[in-house]
Amino acid sequence: MEPKENSIELHGSVWMTVGGENFGGPGRIGLLSKIAECGSISQAAKSIKMSYKAAWDAIDNMNNLSGQPLVERVTGGKGGGGTRLTRRGEQLVESFRIIEREHREFVDRLSRQAEGVASDFLLIKRMNMKTSARNQFLGKVTAIKRGVANDEIELQIVGGEKIVAIITHESTETLGMCLGAEIFALIKSSSVIVVTDDKNANFSARNRLRGTISRVNPGIVNTEVIIDLAGGGSIAAIITNESATSLGLVVGVKATGIFKASSVILGITA
Repeated sequence: MEPKENSIELHGSVWMTVGGENFGGPGRIGLLSKIAECGSISQAAKSIKMSYKAAWDAIDNMNNLSGQPLVERVTGGKGGGGTRLTRRGEQLVESFRIIEREHREFVDRLSRQAEGVASDFLLIKRMNMKTSARNQFLGKVTAIKRGVANDEIELQIVGGEKIVAIITHESTETLGMCLGAEIFALIKSSSVIVVTDDKNANFSARNRLRGTISRVNPGIVNTEVIIDLAGGGSIAAIITNESATSLGLVVGVKATGIFKASSVILGITA
C-alpha cells in the first residue's frame, strides 16, 4: 500500500547500552547472527560488508561489556575449526529479536495514532510564515501557460476559486512550478479593488473573488474591508474612507475583491 499524501511514518531502531557504553544494535546483533550461521568471523563480516578487524573489535567490545564471552573459537574438526556463539551469545541474539519485534509493534501503533498529525504540522508551519502581504492563500497549480518572457500560473484555492498570477520564466523554474504543486499566493491588501456591482462591468484585472463583507474597519485616512468568500476564506482590501462611504460598504453587502495577475506573489515552503 502506498503512503497517503502528507502522511507521517515513524521509524526507530533498538540500541542497547551497558553502563552508558554502547553495547550494540541491529548491526552488531546481525554480526552475531551471521557468525552462528557461517561458523566463521571472516565470512560473517564479509556477508554484512564489515571489515574483519571491525568485526573483531565489535566482538571484543561486546565480550568486555557482557562480562562473559559471546563468541568462542572451535579448533580441529573436519573444517579445521572456526567460530561459534556461546550459549550466552545465542541467548542474547534471541532476546534482541524479541525486543526488536516488540519495539517494531510499538512504533507501528504510534504510526497509526500519528495519522492526521502531518496535516496539522503543515498547517502550523504555514501559520508561522511571516509576510507583509495581508492576503495569503494556499492552493494547487491547475494550469501553466508559457509566454515569451513571463508565464501565467493558475491555481485553485479553498472553495474552488481560481487565482491567476504572472511570473517570470526564471521564477517558474526556481519555484519548481508544475501541475499539482502546492504553493502560496500572496496579495497585498492595497492591491485589492473593492467592487459592489461587477455583473455588467469589464476590468483589466484578471482575478475576482466574490463574497460578503464581514468587517469594515475605518481608520484616519483608509478603511480596511474584509470580504468573506462563498467557498471559505476571506480577502482584505485597503481603500480610502471616501471610497468606502461612496460605495456604501457595510457588513452584509455583497462585494468582489479584484486584483491584477501581476499583483500576485507566488511562494513555496522550504
